[in-house]
Amino acid sequence: MWTLVMYDLPTETKAERKAAARFRKDLLADGFSMFQFSMYVRHSASNENALVHKRRIKKALPEMGKVGILQITDKQFGQMQIFYGKKVQSLPNVPQQLELF
Repeated sequence: MWTLVMYDLPTETKAERKAAARFRKDLLADGFSMFQFSMYVRHSASNENALVHKRRIKKALPEMGKVGILQITDKQFGQMQIFYGKKVQSLPNVPQQLELF
């Protein structure tokens, strides 16, 4: 399971810039990695674990701006095509998922 966080936060004033930086630092502290500017991703072993991180994001939301949270499966993430210009880029290493029965 992958959690994607996409956001567009205002940065006009010093207080808004500080709030945006705090939100970004909270994402990094929770194990998210920057995928693109204003888009961070994190792998979770299960849906339950992904929900824990989703709750943490909700607690860290700034007063202003837009934040979107999307959860997708490993298979869906693996089907993503990434380009730098016309050059195809490979996906980041996906952690192996451990299943216990």
